[in-house]
Amino acid sequence: MTINHPSFGRIDENRVIIFDTTLRDGEQSPGFSMNLTEKLRMAEALEDLGVDVIEAGFPVASKGDFDSVAQIARALKDTVVCALARSGGKNDIASAGEAIREARRGRIHNFISTSPLHMKYKLRMEPEAVLDVIRAGNEAARQFTDDVEWSAEDGSRTDPDFLCRCVEAAIRAGATTINIPDTVGYSTPEDMARIFADLRARVPGADGVIFSTHNHNDLGLGVANTVAALRAGARQIECTINGIGERAGNAALEEIVMVLRTRHDALPYTTGIHTEKLLKVSRMLSTITGFDVQPNKAIVGRNAFAHESGIHQDGILKNAATYEIMTPESVGWTRSSLVLGKHSGRAAFRDKLRAMGYDALDEVQFNDAFTRFKDLADRKKVIYDEDLVALVDDEVRDHARIRFVALHVSAGSRRPAQAELTLEVDGKEHHVTAAGQGPVDAAFNAIRAIVAHDATLRLYSVGAITEGSDAQARTTVRLEEGGKMVDGQGADADTLVSAVRAYVHALNKLLVKRDRAEPAELSA
Repeated sequence: MTINHPSFGRIDENRVIIFDTTLRDGEQSPGFSMNLTEKLRMAEALEDLGVDVIEAGFPVASKGDFDSVAQIARALKDTVVCALARSGGKNDIASAGEAIREARRGRIHNFISTSPLHMKYKLRMEPEAVLDVIRAGNEAARQFTDDVEWSAEDGSRTDPDFLCRCVEAAIRAGATTINIPDTVGYSTPEDMARIFADLRARVPGADGVIFSTHNHNDLGLGVANTVAALRAGARQIECTINGIGERAGNAALEEIVMVLRTRHDALPYTTGIHTEKLLKVSRMLSTITGFDVQPNKAIVGRNAFAHESGIHQDGILKNAATYEIMTPESVGWTRSSLVLGKHSGRAAFRDKLRAMGYDALDEVQFNDAFTRFKDLADRKKVIYDEDLVALVDDEVRDHARIRFVALHVSAGSRRPAQAELTLEVDGKEHHVTAAGQGPVDAAFNAIRAIVAHDATLRLYSVGAITEGSDAQARTTVRLEEGGKMVDGQGADADTLVSAVRAYVHALNKLLVKRDRAEPAELSA
């Protein structure tokens, strides 16, 4: 069976479309805001990865969201650029249509809730009124593009008969992709299989559209539910890099793709993803958001291919397949972890960064990173990949407003701590001296003296990046202001410098949130 799709042409029945919503659903995670430049970088990296569709944002939510979708639409060459809209939202469809107007291939993704719970308490609408909105929303979207997706928000908790009616209405009104989200992560694999099998068997016109699955991970079943939906006929997967998203996140792109590649015997489906670039994109997202993946995260966690047990190590040495079901190289890892030294030059440093996925540094960022590397090499006996990732992260982040320059702290048991701090704010250097109950308090007071704000410090956490007394410190700072929460990260061989870098990173993200209008209510 093949389907003729407006954006992809004739699609083989075993070809799976990868729909990435990192820039929309993923960005709804607390603290995960990205500015326009960062979204564009991620979009270009996702296109290079081989993603078929990128959900770039929710244009009606704010001018910032509209501009980011429009710029991504202009920039991408092959990937479909998708804009989200509420089926019945005032101006939603028109805003989405205008945002993707210059896309080589554009899509409008409209949605409305269909479960009894959502219709009664969220929408306060009767089922027949919801059906009318579905028809009107999809007809309106078709005025802007032939590639229209419709989602049944909370579809997994919707009455099966009513869900069939909704899907039929959407198809008749012009939708070419039908998405059934497990919006609150409630379903089991058996539930998802039943839902998609039922829709494909009962809905007129179902054989002419792509069915899509969008699974949240509240019960840890996001990937399992995605696989079940595929087996029942879904051919589009909605997912995010590193599994980020609201609450417990979404099904992780890297996990789904490697399930299909590793278990092709049981799941004979193909994607267009270049799997060897997965780690690079994962690290880029961590750099931009300031959130690392947990060490034991499948595929991209730093322990994903680590073996400590003597029995496992013995097996790996004899034959890697004894304890590795995929090769590290297949997802972008390399076998070498010990890198460079104080005698390494600029060319070797540049080559190493490129191998690690940092090939988008401009000359200023590269020079700053190289300077920090040489300084670190003078202080550390051994430099690992993790050290390089940490020091480069600060340079590749988009410091739009505030940039760390220098810090000197004096502290002890006999007198209050003092911090002399220099920050660059909007291109101009500011120097201040501040006191505090301790060195960290003094340094943070100095930041507040330069950049006035009312944010409350909610978390201050320090950990070592690698082993040894000379290990770099990685600090996480969480700030909250007006109900908005952001996390920042910083790394340095000096713990206090890493703390200031983390605070500055969090402040930059907070400024992004300040500049953006409150979004309209949305979900998926």
